[in-house]
Amino acid sequence: MGTAKTFILLAAMTAMFVAIGYLVGGSAGMIIAFVVAAGMNVFAWWNSDKIVLRMQGAKEVPEDTTNPMLRAFRQDVARLADRAGLPQPKVYIIDTPQPNAFATGRNPQNAAVAATTGLLNVLTREETAGVMAHELAHVQNRDTLTMTVTATLAGAIGMLANFALFFGPRDSEGRSNPILGIAIMILAPLAAGLVQMAISRSREYEADARGAEICGNPLWLASALEKIERGARAQINPYAERAPAMAHMYISNPLNGRGPDNLFSTHPSTANRVEALRRMAGEMGVSSIRPAETPRRTAGPWG
Repeated sequence: MGTAKTFILLAAMTAMFVAIGYLVGGSAGMIIAFVVAAGMNVFAWWNSDKIVLRMQGAKEVPEDTTNPMLRAFRQDVARLADRAGLPQPKVYIIDTPQPNAFATGRNPQNAAVAATTGLLNVLTREETAGVMAHELAHVQNRDTLTMTVTATLAGAIGMLANFALFFGPRDSEGRSNPILGIAIMILAPLAAGLVQMAISRSREYEADARGAEICGNPLWLASALEKIERGARAQINPYAERAPAMAHMYISNPLNGRGPDNLFSTHPSTANRVEALRRMAGEMGVSSIRPAETPRRTAGPWG
């Protein structure tokens, strides 16, 4: 359902881009805006792992680390990647007390997952596994590519809206229509942003479901999300505050820990996510957060 919703929203954004393009700049203006936006976003996508990890203060966890917690963390990520049928991602740690995590990289072969020290300190090993399974689901679902396409369309619509300020749409007789131009300039980026946020929320639900299948127990992720939300409200993530545009990448909103299911949020509400995971646990026959027997919808038990 999440994939279908994403496709519908992307189709809606594409239709919006085509309609606004013809209104504002005709076919030539539409092509120029799309090419510029695509070029900017493809560059960002190709270098996303390096850019994001550097801006978030992430440091790679070496294979020969002597820290027992980090060594176990690396081993667990490797085991989860094997369960998901993914190449081994690079593993990073971010030194901040706020519990959180994200994944980045342009494809599964160049993926990286990162967790904060707060996440490893606050969550149990099973809960941490649930979180990292969620991030690996993002990698497997190629959500980085999806959000890059979304950002490209949103950026192109924003550029067309700026064109409206200078060139304004015209009627059939060639007369300018400044009122329509101002309306497009204000409403088009807003509408594109709302669709972009809706796609982001949809991808989170999809990653929750697939992550639960990877780790084998939806309750691990459900419990982790509740702890992460409390931690996000109580602790500050300085890296996210310095780069708020990257807040959507985290498993939970690192700026305020809320993220309700409304038009202006990039994250679904934790309550709705937990409810969906608990419903999934019931369907899988899982009733305890303790390491479970082999669930029906996964390849084997975790651990």
